[in-house]
Amino acid sequence: MFVLVEMTDTVRIPPWQFERKLNESIAEELNKKLANKVVYNVGLCICLYDITKLEDSYIFPGDGASHTKVHFRYVVFHPFLDEILIGRIKSCSQDGVHVSIGFFDDIVIPPESLQQPAKFDEAEQVWVWEYETEEGAHDLYMDIGEEIRFRVVDETFVDTSPTGPSSAEASTSNATEEVQKKEAPYTLVGSISEPGLGLLSWWTNS
Repeated sequence: MFVLVEMTDTVRIPPWQFERKLNESIAEELNKKLANKVVYNVGLCICLYDITKLEDSYIFPGDGASHTKVHFRYVVFHPFLDEILIGRIKSCSQDGVHVSIGFFDDIVIPPESLQQPAKFDEAEQVWVWEYETEEGAHDLYMDIGEEIRFRVVDETFVDTSPTGPSSAEASTSNATEEVQKKEAPYTLVGSISEPGLGLLSWWTNS
C-alpha cells in the first residue's frame, strides 16, 4: 500500500529561517510542498521519510534565500495491482460503488466488477447483490458506511497541471466544460467479483 520513493528537488529557504537547523527547515518545506499531493505516475504523497543527501546551498543575486538541492525519500500511497484493501462505501451511483479508505476517496468499483448478478436500486441509491440460494435469491445491499474488501485491478493518473489555451475562443467555449469535467489526479479501480471480497458482513456473519 505504501512505498518509499526516492526524489530530488531544489528547496528554497527564506532568510528568516536561517537560525534554524537546515535539515528541519528543508523537511518542513518539503512537507508543505508534497504532503497530501498527487505526483503524476508516482502516487499520493504522505510524508517525508528521510533526507539522504544535501548538496551545496546557493544564494542568488536579488534573492536572499538559500537554494539547496536535496535528495530524499518520501512515503507514498501507491497500492500495487491485485493488492487487497479494506475501505468504507462512500456512495453508490450508476457508475458503480465509490469507496473511501479515510485519507483517499478516489476509488471506484464499476458495475461489471461487482458480485454478480447485481442491480442498482434507484429508490435506495445503492447496489444490490442478488445472492442465489436453494431457497431463491436474497438481496444483499451495499449500504453507505459499510466496510468493504476489494482488489485493486487498475489505476489511472490524470495530468492536472495547468495548460495555456490554444486560443481565446477555445478558452471561452471550454471554460464551463473544464469545470464540469474536473477529474481526480489519481484514481483506483477495484473489483469484488470473487469469493471473500465485498462487504465484510457478508463473509463474517454466519
